[in-house]
Formats: sequence, structure tokens, C-alpha cells
Amino acid sequence: MSGRAQLMWDEAVTGYDFGPDHPMDPVRLELTRQLVGAFGLDREMEVVAAKPAGESTLRLVHRQDYIEAVKAASADPRSADGAYGLGTMDDPAFAGMHEVSALIAGQSVGAAEAVWRGDAAHAVNFAGGLHHAMPGGASGFCIYNDAALAIARLLELGAERVAYVDVDVHHGDGVQAAFWDDPRVLTISLHEHPRTLFPQTGWPEETGGAGTAEGSAVNVALPAGTGDAGWLRAFHAVVPELIADFRPQVLVTQHGADTHFEDPLAHLAVSLDAQRAVQVACHELAHEYAGGKWVALGGGGYAVVDVVPRSWTHLVGVAAGREIAPEAVIPDGWRQEVFARTRQLAPARMSDGRWPVEWASWEAGYDPADRLDQAVLATRRAVFPLRGLLA
Repeated sequence: MSGRAQLMWDEAVTGYDFGPDHPMDPVRLELTRQLVGAFGLDREMEVVAAKPAGESTLRLVHRQDYIEAVKAASADPRSADGAYGLGTMDDPAFAGMHEVSALIAGQSVGAAEAVWRGDAAHAVNFAGGLHHAMPGGASGFCIYNDAALAIARLLELGAERVAYVDVDVHHGDGVQAAFWDDPRVLTISLHEHPRTLFPQTGWPEETGGAGTAEGSAVNVALPAGTGDAGWLRAFHAVVPELIADFRPQVLVTQHGADTHFEDPLAHLAVSLDAQRAVQVACHELAHEYAGGKWVALGGGGYAVVDVVPRSWTHLVGVAAGREIAPEAVIPDGWRQEVFARTRQLAPARMSDGRWPVEWASWEAGYDPADRLDQAVLATRRAVFPLRGLLA
């Protein structure tokens, strides 16, 4: 293993653009890449532009008829077939959609290949994490499911145990669906409760396919309004114990920034500082249980100036082995570029002022009347006994 981290980046990924009125503004990718450069993190990593995922790779997860539908809509957006989730309000068709979606998928697949083969200790594709796309359809701003494709490629290369941890505010439904019947993949998703947020899945009772895969899907459905202390408590009450038991050969994580209290599309109240704490925890879990093999992806996040670039720049810094201090001042050049591009004032520091984030460990006891603790208990009781663990 080279020990050097890889940053997967091709400027063309910013062509993943659903239009000016869509929440997923590609400026969030541009600004993240520029902030990574402003802190000099790209000098600490190998910056790699992987090739787009070809059809044989896409077919590891997606049906051929769906791929053909995406290609047709890409060539003529007016022909988009709504039966495949294309041309909808969430997933408008646009020219070149297939090509740029395959390019983003290729970055995640390339990250997985580099980590598996030891070319890199860690690899980051913050343009990825498009976790809602299904084998036969687009969903939730996602055309091709790069996270599932990266995992499928790892399995193709010989991996026998891959763990996927998703901390996006939305349930990682597409990845769960792709590996529902596959005990080689442990999917863990922490998300806002399906009663209050798309895609209305991710109940604790969703535990994987019957038979050997039962217990391979884990869902922590958090009550709306959950803040830093509860979010970190839930993460540490579920994730480390399961990862320690599963002993993955590779850890794949999805770091949607839409858990943030400023995000306009959801209802959690998590700070940038707590997001950074989970990034650090995932890095540590990769080293403790997966031989350091870590593939880190982006995901949702629609506070495209204040939150997303800072959150994912922290993620890149963690992967590069050069963590950015929460109190670090953001370079003036980047803030000027933000104003020039968006006419918005950029944040001045890499923190929301909540570092260090405090939370109570599960081992210290729990309150069965507390809504957050009820959510954790529901997950532990649903899944842990299936894996031979005490709930």
C-alpha cells in the first residue's frame, strides 16, 4: 500500500446539472474542490481522474433496460421515460446525463479499485454518494448508484466482507436494495425517520433478506430535530460494535452533508463539527477493523455555500492525514471566489463553534422514555440478536 490518499476529481463531474432551479447545484462541487485547494490538501494527495464506468460495470447494479433509458434521455431529454424515474421533478433529464453520471460512478469505482489493490490507503470522491438510484430507476437526484457500484466492484475483485456506513439525512435505500440478499455486504444507514422524510424507507425492521442475509441491513431512524449529541450518541451506540463484529475488508462511507441544521430539505440539527467528528470516527474504524482500506463519498447537501464545501473539505483533510482544525480561518481568496460566483457571503471559519462536540455514550445507560434512545433501542433490538450480539 502506498499510504498516500487519492482524491478522485474530474472537472467534468460539475456537468451533473439538473438545471438552475434544482437544489443539487453543481457549484457545491466546484466550491469544495477550490476549498480543498485553498488549504493545500491536493498537494497531500494524488489527484486522479478515473475513466467513466462502462456498461459492463454499470450492469453490476443496474438493469440493461434502465441504462438504455438513461442513454436515450441523455441524447434527447424530451424523450425521457418517466417509468424509469427520468424527466421528473426530482430527476429532470438533461443532455449528456448518461455520460456525466457514468463519470461520477467511474470515480467511485476507481476509488474502490485503488484502495483494494493497495494503490492508495484511502480514496475520496465527494461528487459521489448518489445512494438513491435503484437497479431499474432514477430516484432522489440520483441516476447511477456509484456507492453500490463501488461495492459491487469490490466484490467482483474478491472482497468477501464490505461494510457501508451512510450518514446522509436520507435513507441509503438504493445501496440497501442492491445488497439486500447479499451477506457479504453490511449496510448501515443513520437517517431522519421515514415518517418525516423521503424516501419513507429505512425502518429499523428492515434487516436484510431472509436466510443468510438477515441482519445485514441496519437502519437507525432518528427523530426530526436530532442534534449533535443525539446524532453522535446514535452513531457510536450502533456502528462501532457492528463493524467490530463484521470485520470488513473495506469500509465504504457516505457523508451527505444534509444532516446540517441549515440544510433546506430536511429536519435534523447537526453541526459541521459533529459531521467532522463522524468523519474522524469512520477513519478510525477503517484503521481498526478494515486494515485502513477506506472509500469515502459525498452525497446530499443543499446549503451549497455555507455547509457542503466545508464539510467535504474536512472529509478530504481527514483522508489525507492532514485534519483541518475546526478553528481554522478560511482563506480570503476562497471567500472572494464564493462571492463572485454566488453573491453570497462565505463563512469565515471551518467550524460552527461547537467543537469539541459532547455526547453521552450508550454504555453509560439509556432512557427508554427518550425519543433518541428509543430509536437506538429499536435498531439494536431488531438487528443485534440476528448477528449474535446483545441488544
